[in-house]
Formats: sequence, structure tokens, C-alpha cells
Amino acid sequence: MENKWEHSGTKNAEITAREEKHRCFARRAAEEGIVLLKNDRILPIADKTPIALLGSGAGKTVKGGIGSGDVNDRESISIFQGIKESGAPITSINWLEDYENRYRDARNVWKEKILKEAKQVDNPFDAYAANPFTFPIGRAVCDKDLDGAQVAIYVVSRISGEGKDRRKEKGDYYLSDREQEDLKYIDQKNIPTVILLNAGGPVELTEILEQTNNIKAVVNISQLGQEGGRAVANILFGNAVPSGKLTTTWAKRYEDYPAAESFSYLNGNLETEEYKEGIYVGYRYFDSAKIKPLFPFGYGLSYTTLEYKYNGIKVENETVKVEVIVENKGKIFSGKEVIQIYATMPQSGMQKEYHRLIGFTKTKELKPGETQKVLVSIDQKAIACFSEETHAWIVEAGNYGLWIGNSSINLKLEAVLHVLENTVIEQTECLNMEHEIDEELKKMQQIQAVTDDWYQIAKEQKIPVYEFCPQFKEQPVYKEEFDIKQTTEELIPLLYGNISETTSTLGAAGIKVPGSAGETTEALYDKYGIPALVMADGPAGIRLQQSYEVDRKTDTVYAIGVLGALENGFLVSEKKHENADTYYQFCTAFPVGTALAQSWNPELMEEFGGYIAEEMQEFHVNLWLAPGLNIHRNPLCGRNFEYYSEDPLVAGTMAAAVTRGVQGQHGCGVTIKHFACNNQEDNRMGVNSKLSERTLREIYLRGFEIAVKTGKPIAVMSSYNLINGIHAANSHDLCTKILRQEWGFEGIVMSDWNTTVPEDGSIPWKCAEAGNDIIMPGSTDDDSDIRNAYEKGKLPEEVIRRSAGRVLRMIEKLR
Repeated sequence: MENKWEHSGTKNAEITAREEKHRCFARRAAEEGIVLLKNDRILPIADKTPIALLGSGAGKTVKGGIGSGDVNDRESISIFQGIKESGAPITSINWLEDYENRYRDARNVWKEKILKEAKQVDNPFDAYAANPFTFPIGRAVCDKDLDGAQVAIYVVSRISGEGKDRRKEKGDYYLSDREQEDLKYIDQKNIPTVILLNAGGPVELTEILEQTNNIKAVVNISQLGQEGGRAVANILFGNAVPSGKLTTTWAKRYEDYPAAESFSYLNGNLETEEYKEGIYVGYRYFDSAKIKPLFPFGYGLSYTTLEYKYNGIKVENETVKVEVIVENKGKIFSGKEVIQIYATMPQSGMQKEYHRLIGFTKTKELKPGETQKVLVSIDQKAIACFSEETHAWIVEAGNYGLWIGNSSINLKLEAVLHVLENTVIEQTECLNMEHEIDEELKKMQQIQAVTDDWYQIAKEQKIPVYEFCPQFKEQPVYKEEFDIKQTTEELIPLLYGNISETTSTLGAAGIKVPGSAGETTEALYDKYGIPALVMADGPAGIRLQQSYEVDRKTDTVYAIGVLGALENGFLVSEKKHENADTYYQFCTAFPVGTALAQSWNPELMEEFGGYIAEEMQEFHVNLWLAPGLNIHRNPLCGRNFEYYSEDPLVAGTMAAAVTRGVQGQHGCGVTIKHFACNNQEDNRMGVNSKLSERTLREIYLRGFEIAVKTGKPIAVMSSYNLINGIHAANSHDLCTKILRQEWGFEGIVMSDWNTTVPEDGSIPWKCAEAGNDIIMPGSTDDDSDIRNAYEKGKLPEEVIRRSAGRVLRMIEKLR
């Protein structure tokens, strides 16, 4: 992958064997991430059943979110196409055709708006991010659309993405007036109805489910990539069996979420985001406060009956291993089950959540009557809490209940771990960040009462008690030495990206591979033969320009700007040039991060990483700017679709698996992101996330820690936002103390794109000082600021050489 190629892609526009192979995997991954939320004996649908297919996403199914998480694929299969291919008669063709016209007109109006506003801003992507496309209102459903239908399928679709949070309004978090009217009209006709939710996060359904009688099934299909339509059809008609589980709690009402009304723009303050809910995020809050959700964390139905029973426990020094037997009791369908283990926490010391997920595994596909023994390994840190007073992770003395089940509320107590005394298992660095935050939910008195109840039940039922003795673990010794022959002045360009004229908040600054996000510097190539590494966005595939032209005489690429790397090129009208060759870069649009994580299948995630690596090698990409594993703090975060879960164990486990899959292939590295607390999109470059150190470590850093320690990523991307007053890219606490000195991270840290551009953004020389090795995409201003700080003695020579050494080491690994 070292400068032995001229142009990325191929001049042959025909479908390749790689595309076909990856398309098949994309469909399989999509099927496994679909979550069946309700099924009142309607699914699967019998073959040839007449169907009224309706709703905005029926023919215009959303494959993924917008922004850097988009993928410019060859073709995306809609639910309409998937059902047509299945052979089922569709009664609503007229409605679908009418909506097609409305959609086309709305897209053209939207395109003109984006192009007009793009001329009025420095960065065209800002105009795009500020105006996400919204689905037009379809015509009202009428009798003709339903004539002869035995089942109605109504697709509710939403679009969200980078740069803007979802809106707490009708047509986004809530159903639109037309969607409600349609569903009530169909209900009055007594037609059994299936709702398909094609969105990057929850859409509130409580009211419509209460007001109707004939909504018999609800399926969260999320955003499934290019094969979504076929995957959905396979699930609907029983050619595949749903086995996905929610990775985020779906509330009955938005107001049920912690800190609901103070999130992002809702309280009018985009400068400061106070994480007053502390550690009580998602199910940790709902289950502790005894608030019943609409659909709980970890929940998902199947077409078959899967039963499981506890089969023993083995307690070791630092781990606990639990064996469970799973059996498919059904007669017709095969199926998979996710075994989830939760620990109820003692409340005698630090205030804690009622319970937390501490381990999980997914079975293989079990045929009717088939059984499987599974073993869930639980690390001691899964039951630890962080003490700000002692700067340590502690497993407190007391009783920990081990509950086995298949969601956070469907659990059975099977064992109790007794810890005799408070045990420090890890000593951490003393951080310099200061925080003043009043956590409103620290004193949740009902948790103690519930804890007393479960332990009384354990005694009455004579649940076995096991002594567990956690062990102190030494931290890795942080030591980095580099033997570098270049002068310090020569090394400075390694501290920022390969400077190009095409810079954008969206990564689209790549020179060598059109549509790629950026590159490391070429400044050392002529003298030292050190190549630039190519970076491309993710995490639902590789985002490149779908096609581009090269002048045959000059061998130069005709550039079409940042908008050309979006929406499959819809926003630009590329003119065909004379005497030019066209190159094609058809990448695969896989399911979005949340959909993949809903598989709860680390093996599938590792396999997915391997497919990503194959495309990286084909298109000469060295660093994939993914996976993303920020926490689903609130359902309105515009970028939640890229991320995995509200739970750090799920997020970290999935990210580590993807990392292993990608980095198992030669010359391929990942960049886990966004480190850290990138939990809102409005004012993402300037918002100050205020939270306690305990909340930061237990919730928002824990997933990254798991991914770093078990996946060993080559790179980490720092986030735009400030954390307790300091930009993440300027935070020595994050980039050096925690990441390197505590976790033993040996890779590089890069900034998110243009973090140093705003007047109040990250300071370039302080990025290097903090341990943020590369500023992306890089600019002459970054160079000047770093050189000026070096000349004035503010930025020591050894700091520059250390960051440059890490970059050179990465290049050597990936070249």
C-alpha cells in the first residue's frame, strides 16, 4: 500500500465479486440487528398475503445517517423492492407512486436550498448539516390503498446525522399528524398492522399503541444499509428469524428520560451541558427509579421459544464464569438467544445504580429441540465503582446478586457473590480537571429498599452464595522511547494532516483517494521515503466519492468538492470532461452502528471488521475513522445511529470486536471515536460537558477503556467538545494520563476535523502538549502556531519528537 498505485478504484463499472460477497454479508448482518418489539400472532406473514405497504420509508427506505457516517454505495434496496421480490401482492401501488413523485420534488427543492446556502458560508458542509432532508407528507391513505389487503405494513422513517440533533417535535421524535391519521384510519378498517421503525433512534409510539387495537406488531429495523429491504422482507416472511435486542431503553414518554428537558437545545443553553443525572443513564436510571419503559434495554422477541437455565458458576481470582444451557423449545423455527447477566449492587458504601449489565453472550443458531451450553466470563472490574476521593477503582464489600435473563427487566436471581472487604483493584492518576456539578439523582432512596428486597428473596430461596476476592492489578508502566534521525523542524509536519485546499468539518480533505477524509503529511516522502497514510470515514462502511474523473493528459483528478462526497453525488452535477477516464469506487453500505450492535454478536462484529478491511485494501485506505462508541445519553442526539449503546460494556465489546476484525488484515487500522462525551451535535465544537470524574470514568470512558485494552486500536480520535472546561484535544488528562499512563495505549491520537479552526477552538500547540499527536485535516495556521510555540519555548522539543515518533511508528505498521 506504499505509493505503488496511481488511482483508487477501477475503470470497470460492472459489479465485482467483492461487491456481491459484501452485499450478502450486509444482508445477513442486517437481519441479525432487527429487533422484534411486539408480535401479536401476525408475524411471520404467510407467502402471497396481499399487503398494503405505506409510509414514507416504504419506497424510500433510509439506509443510514447523514454526514461522515454516510456511504456512497452502488444501489440500496428499499422495503418496497424487498417485498416485491418476495412475490407478495401489494395493494397500495398508487400510494407508493404518488409518494415517489412527492419525494422527487422535495429532494430537488432541498438540493437547491443546500446549493444556495452553501455559497453563503465558508464551509459548504455547514449548510448541509444545518438543513437535513425531511420527508414530504404523503397523501392520506384511502380505501383504494387498502382494498384486498390482509395486512398493512406502515414504515416510519427518520433522517438524522452529523451537525444537528434530532428535534422533539412531530415528524421526528414524535409521529407526524399524517402518520397518526393514517394509522388510525387503517385501524378503523380493522386491518392487522405492522409498524416498521426505520430510524437511527426511538420514535415515541406510546400514544398510538394506546389509541388503536389493530397494531399487531412493531419492528425496530433501525437503518440497515444497502440490503435493508431484503433483510426486512426475509424477517417479515419468516425466511430469517429475528434475534436482535435493543441496546438502548425506549421510554414510554420522552419526559421519562433523565435530564430530558435540559438536553442540548431544549433549555436554550448550547454552551454548557450539565450531566446532572450522573451514572444514572438509560436502564441504570429506569430500573433504579422503577420507571417502566415502553421497551426495556436488552429486549427483543423471536419467532421461536428459547429457554435457558443456570448451570453453575466458577469463581476465580479476577473473574467469574457462569454457565447457562439454552434450548430451542419451538417446533418450526430456528433461533438465537442473547444471555445477559446483571449484578445488583450493594448500597452500603457509594451510592450505586440498582443493577448493571456485567456480561453477555449470544448462542449459535439453534434448530428446534437443539441445546447449547454457553459460558459468560465476567471481569472483576464489571462490578467495581470509581472513588474520586481515593482516585481508585474499588470493589466494595457486600453482596452482589447475579441475575440471568434476556433483558434488563426479565431476570432471575441465580447466585450471590459475597465480597468480604473493600478492595482497590486499580489505582488511577490524579487528574487536573476541575468540576462542579450537582448530581440531582445521587440520593435515590428507593434503591436501598429494592436492594433489601432482593437479598431477602435470596435468603428465602436459599440462593447459593460464593466468596469473591478481587485482586489489585498493577497499571502498565508508561514508557516511550523513539530513535528518530530527523530534525525537530522536519518532524513538525507529522503533527498535522496533509494540507490541501479542500478542507471541511466533514472529512473530505483526501488528495490521493477522492472522497477520503484526509492523510498524514507527505513532507518527509521525498527525502526519507515516508509515505502519507490515507484516512476514510465510517462507521457503516467506507465513505468515498462514488466516481471521479482523471484527465488523461495531465493525470490529474477533477475535484468536485465536499458536497460531491455526500448523498451518492446527488448534490453536485458532475460534468463529463473530454479526454478523461472515469474511476469507480463502489463501497458497501453496511447497517449503522446501532443496528450492528443490536445483534449483540461480537463474532459478527469481528467478521464485519474483516469486510471493512477488504475494502480498505482495495481502495488504498490505511486508517478507517471508526468505530464510534459514544454513549446513547439521550435519544435526541443526532449522531446516535453511529454509536452502539447506552451501556459501556456493550459499546466497548462491540468496538473491540470490530477493531480486531479490521486490524487483523495487513495495512489496516481503526480510529475509535469520539473521545469523549460527544453526546450532542448542536454546537458540538463549543459545548462544555460538565460531569463528575466518577460519571466520566464509569459511563463515558469505560467503553473506550474496554476497546483499548481488548481491541488495541492503532488510533483514537479526540472529540470537539470541552470536558469540564478543556477541549478534549487539549486535555492532557484524557490523551496522556488516562489513555496512555493508565490504559497502556500505544497508538496515536488525532483530532476531529478542524477542531483548531474556531476562534475558541482547540489550540494547535496545546494539542501536541496534551498528547493529541495529529491535528486533522491540517492547515498552515496549525503549522505556524506549533512552530511559534516551539521557538518561544512553550512547546518542548521532546514533546514534538514524542508525538512525531508515535506517528512514524504507526506509518511503519500500516505502510
